[in-house]
Amino acid sequence: MADQPDKSATAQPGTVEASSLRDQVATIKRALVGSPVRKWLVWTSVGIMAVIVATSIGQVLLNRWNQPFYDALARRDMAAFLHQLMIFAVIAGTLLLLNIAQTWLNQMIRLKLREALTLDLIDQWMRPARAFRLANAGAIGVNPDQRMQQDAAHLSDLSTDLGVGLLQSFILLVSFVGVLWQLSSGFVFHINGWSLAIPGYMVWAAFLYAGIASWLSWLVGRPLIRLNSDRYTREAELRSSMVRVNENVDAIALYHGEADAKRRLEIDLGTVLGAMRNIYKAQINLSWVTDTYGWITVVAPILVASPVYFSGDISFGGLMMAVGAFNQVHSSLRWFINNIGGIADWRATLMRVADFRIALDETDVLHDKEKRIEFGDNANGSLTFEKLQVASPEGCTKLSDSHVEIHPGERVMITGDPGAGKTLFFRAIAGLWPWGSGRIGLPAGETPIFVPRVPYFPAGTLREVLHPNGSAPAGDADFGAVLAEVGLERLSSSLDRSARWERELNDDEQRSLAFARLALRQPKWVIIDEAMDAFDGPSLRRVLSMLEKRLPETAILNIGRGLHNGHFFPRALNIVKDTGAAPLKPARVRTGAIDPPPKAAVRRKK
Repeated sequence: MADQPDKSATAQPGTVEASSLRDQVATIKRALVGSPVRKWLVWTSVGIMAVIVATSIGQVLLNRWNQPFYDALARRDMAAFLHQLMIFAVIAGTLLLLNIAQTWLNQMIRLKLREALTLDLIDQWMRPARAFRLANAGAIGVNPDQRMQQDAAHLSDLSTDLGVGLLQSFILLVSFVGVLWQLSSGFVFHINGWSLAIPGYMVWAAFLYAGIASWLSWLVGRPLIRLNSDRYTREAELRSSMVRVNENVDAIALYHGEADAKRRLEIDLGTVLGAMRNIYKAQINLSWVTDTYGWITVVAPILVASPVYFSGDISFGGLMMAVGAFNQVHSSLRWFINNIGGIADWRATLMRVADFRIALDETDVLHDKEKRIEFGDNANGSLTFEKLQVASPEGCTKLSDSHVEIHPGERVMITGDPGAGKTLFFRAIAGLWPWGSGRIGLPAGETPIFVPRVPYFPAGTLREVLHPNGSAPAGDADFGAVLAEVGLERLSSSLDRSARWERELNDDEQRSLAFARLALRQPKWVIIDEAMDAFDGPSLRRVLSMLEKRLPETAILNIGRGLHNGHFFPRALNIVKDTGAAPLKPARVRTGAIDPPPKAAVRRKK
């Protein structure tokens, strides 16, 4: 059995500081500016703005239509009534076409915005070593799949709907505030023989009415930002638990672990339901404000204009025209009230997506105050370790020899006691864990192949899994010969079959397949992390024989327990703990700037 993972190679969350709204918006802006679909987004945005402006003009014409239409009704003038109906048909038909165009543009903006955000997050996440460092950086690196898939999609939908709605409300406000000011400029209030004229009376009334309601809505609805963010976190944990159970159904059944798995899922479901209950309570409190305001709005414009109407200063048609203009201005001003729940949801989603991208942006420059291992190239083609110390919160790991030089073609066994930091040492050579001191000299012009304890196979056919990237395609005979040498000849007929190979093959077969892939890639340098330790005797002999035959001039460094063929690995090195060196200090983790992690193990996915 392989050694347990080194605790020093993993991390847990530190103190988290939330980034500001300004930082979050600036981060998303950078992502969109650098997107290949930015021009498409610009043109669709211009198009939807033009459609909204045209719609606003149609709304103004429709509002003007109110006065002659209702005056015709009041006069019982059938000819004028029918004429106004024809005008209405033209205006309404045009507005219908504009509404359909706006719906289509809205959907296209959603689609392209999601494409831009998700592609950018994937690109940032898949930069060399970033995903590994982020996963070991604390809470910000947990469940990145949800942030890139679900949260990015939700942010795109909310941003499009809220943005288009806000633009539409602003243009309607600009279009109708002048109309309403002009209509209410002649409003005169007669009180006990006194006459009082208030310029733009209905405009001020609309602003005051909507302002009070907006302030109350924000006061009551603001907690929804935190509650929505908490719910998304709980949903991600529940989904991760379900995925984990699904991927381990065999082991759960064999260990009769259904009861424990059920209990874990029920606990995670309980946290989701608790978060949802808190949201529903906040939404009910918000409904008291918005619904009360909505009912009052039914009669508010008539109540505002009624004193002037009853004094006989405006006709019934003029009253309805003023009421229509008031409703348009008021509708624009109450955009915030109508969307307070969506705004809170948008803020919570923006926080999750933007903070994740900030973390990806800054994960390559973490913990600048700590010493880092120096990397360089050796012109003579050797691999060297000069006074190398790998630092972690658990202490420092080093080789027992301060100066080590490994020449091309050498076979070296690197051993160490359990907990000495073998996996941490492997990750340091690969550049995944840069904290420490000393120098690692890599062979100039060569790219070592690193073989982790658990192999990775991309989705696709077996041929795609085995085929070395960037080299000439191997023939079926080559594939078959290498597979036979590692005991997997039965797979020779499955080269063009797509499958989840990590599920179809047992652990021993997966490791054998990983070494078969090595033989096809023909690297000059191979560094292995305990991948040979779990082989049984026959499997190990097959793999060593294949390596001896296929990679005779390849330098192979095997980090493990040292129980392998001494003839194949004639040279031995030892990894030890440096008890005299200072450990890596636990660092503060910002949401949006990840520092090297403190000690203990973080759960990648619950």
